[in-house]
Amino acid sequence: MARKILHVDLDAFFCSVEELLHPDLKGKAFVVGGTPEGRGVVSSASYAARAFGIHSAMPTAMALRRCPTLIVLSSTHRTYSRFSRQVMDILKESAPLVEKISIDEAFLDASDDPRRGVDIAASVKERILAETALPTSWGIATSKLVAKIATEVGKPDGIIEVAAGEEAAFLAPLPVDMLWGVGPKTRERLAEEGIRTIGGLAAMTSGRLQKLFGEHGLELASRAVGDDSREVVSTRRVKSISAERTFAEDVLDPTTVSRMLLMLAEDVGQRLRKQNLAASTVRLKLRWPDFQTQSRQVRLEHPTNVDEELFQTGKRLLSEFWSGKRAIRLIGIAAADLGAPIRQLELFDHAWQEQERLMSAIDEIRQRYGQDAVWRGDRRKHEQPSPDKDA
Repeated sequence: MARKILHVDLDAFFCSVEELLHPDLKGKAFVVGGTPEGRGVVSSASYAARAFGIHSAMPTAMALRRCPTLIVLSSTHRTYSRFSRQVMDILKESAPLVEKISIDEAFLDASDDPRRGVDIAASVKERILAETALPTSWGIATSKLVAKIATEVGKPDGIIEVAAGEEAAFLAPLPVDMLWGVGPKTRERLAEEGIRTIGGLAAMTSGRLQKLFGEHGLELASRAVGDDSREVVSTRRVKSISAERTFAEDVLDPTTVSRMLLMLAEDVGQRLRKQNLAASTVRLKLRWPDFQTQSRQVRLEHPTNVDEELFQTGKRLLSEFWSGKRAIRLIGIAAADLGAPIRQLELFDHAWQEQERLMSAIDEIRQRYGQDAVWRGDRRKHEQPSPDKDA
């Protein structure tokens, strides 16, 4: 029996929520995202805004140049999360296996449901609309890969079902960059070969693909005909927790960089403790003004979720490939190889217990009163007054 995989995407999710809260926005060109000053980017664009060529990840300043009357709203993630939970609860009641991919996207495995996939999707779609007033788009196929692409084809507010055996024919006329694994560089290389559709990619010989892209070329050939055996997994293991920040201006000042690294380490540490996880690997990421990105990582002797340990490890990595002579555009820190916290106990040594109680108290205060409600003493050492612009 063929699998029945459904993919659902909440259409322009952030903007759809804002339209519910502010009906006067309906039909208007607006985005949810960062401010145009500095380096704010678009998180979500209304369909009226998309008519101007505005899309997510576009710099807000560029979006405003394309549409000077564009309305820019700041995101309210707590509200978006509340609506997302409502939708996910409905999905979990509608299928035995549900895999949440992001705040506005999920896969469902309804292989054991005797109804047609399109009927299942229509029923759940109607319920979501009735209970939350949010529009959704759906794709149904025998694999995750094809179901997700079907959703993209049917947007907005559509339902597309691809029957078993029709996967390759469905994919063939679509642009090659709709296929997972085809980014800008791969698309350009394929265009040099005259390949612009998924069907064109599927027709290439395995030898040619392997010569162009190595083993990745063989994976692309398989995907181009819809092959994808991945299962829908109800619980996804967290692989890493990260935080990063793009500076408003490229930064050379070591104190500013160190201060930001500490704030990011505190954010990662707090999220690790919230999920009762600890990291065995710490990774540092830097992006330069020319958008080139470099990273370094180190394996720790013992897993940690302590802010100071994450910060000090990040500083050591920073010293390895930054001399302070090259400006930094973005800095990020990630905790990887996650597992349960493990402490190396020694008789009568309870310092780690005191530290955990301290971190727990700080987390509770920040959760209640905001991230800046309390600072560790060592953060202030990295604080400095803002420079006088007239100096």
